[in-house]
Amino acid sequence: MNILNTFFEAIQSVNINVIETLLKRFPKLANAQDKRGFTPLVFATYFDKIEIAETLINHNANVNHRDAKGNTALLGVAFKDNVDIAKLLLKNNANINAQNNLGYTPLIFATIYNQPKMVGFLLNQNADVSLKDRENKSALDYAKEKSLKEIINLLEVKEAIYLQTI
Repeated sequence: MNILNTFFEAIQSVNINVIETLLKRFPKLANAQDKRGFTPLVFATYFDKIEIAETLINHNANVNHRDAKGNTALLGVAFKDNVDIAKLLLKNNANINAQNNLGYTPLIFATIYNQPKMVGFLLNQNADVSLKDRENKSALDYAKEKSLKEIINLLEVKEAIYLQTI
């Protein structure tokens, strides 16, 4: 078994001792990529492993790394509604308005997957409500398309505030 596979297995099984040991010996592992382009941080956040995410960030993991589809760790947690990891990522300079290859932002993902708590959190952190994806749709467009009343209300209030400032 190679070191990268061992490292990813340690992340999945939350084996902090192995992770720390490998990172001390091989610091570049913090930003290594598997065949899908996932970094350890993307992998850890996708599986809701906040303790691992903190360890990786403390070892200089790039919070804005993009996988093969252009997704960042923040995009990955937005649709899963993990606000605690989103807070950690934003505290460490994650780009709240990062767009993947399809133009989806964390706010659009949170909307598409009907995650009102995450939508509210992202809006409170000043996510840009005006951004649109490759289909020229904003988060509000998706919310209306899916009749997500709670999210529509959140987005409309933020959009009204945004329009007053331009």
